[in-house]
Amino acid sequence: MSPQPATIPAMVRTRVRAAVRRPAKPTPEEAGARALLLRLCSLLLQYPDAELTAARPALTTTVDALPAGPAARHLADFTAWFGNQEPEALERHYVEMFDLRRRSGLYLTYYLHGDTRRRGMALLALSRQYRAMGWDIHGGELPDHLPVVLEFAALAGGGAGEAPLRRHRRGLELIHRALADSDSPYRHILAALLTLLPPPTEADKAAVAKLAAEGPPNEEVGLDPYGAYAHGEFAPPDAFVPPPPAPPTYRSEGPR
Repeated sequence: MSPQPATIPAMVRTRVRAAVRRPAKPTPEEAGARALLLRLCSLLLQYPDAELTAARPALTTTVDALPAGPAARHLADFTAWFGNQEPEALERHYVEMFDLRRRSGLYLTYYLHGDTRRRGMALLALSRQYRAMGWDIHGGELPDHLPVVLEFAALAGGGAGEAPLRRHRRGLELIHRALADSDSPYRHILAALLTLLPPPTEADKAAVAKLAAEGPPNEEVGLDPYGAYAHGEFAPPDAFVPPPPAPPTYRSEGPR
């Protein structure tokens, strides 16, 4: 017995909607290009020590060779500045932007959970996610440090690998806003990264505005030993905040 004709359009509509929602699987070339963008963001957001500053010509060449697109343009804007600064000036600027200012710190769980016990649980869950994918953190950094999260995304791929970035999109938006307010060239790296993520929803925009105005939740209990960015007030972008003791900045072995 043939199906009722009235049921066919509904079935077709359901399948069309499912096809629209389902993103096309990237080709190996597209996946490789995306992984390279993520790894470049990870490298360029690390502390500009002697090894990284010595690699500036290679990094600039790599960025210039990227396929044309918004992310490549943002990274080119950054490397144009990065390649022409004195190493000491780069170090000072990095410390000012990322170590002395809460609104542009690179520890993502702080923006979502603030000074609450939930942050410690989020750090533990992130560490377990890394281990489940066969990846161990080296270098002494916290698992939510953005260069670490980016390196994991580059290695693990777009699904589970990029899940932490999607989860912390609002924090990334806030970091970008703070860097833009400070006119820091590092804003270009965050802008490049945000082009790789789904567009913000209206709820995302409202949450970022609220975060910028009020700061993350505050509950100074149960955060040790996750103390790198666990205490202190949510300072405005131009305020000096003496940094608490933190593990050494994550450093990669260099561009690959």
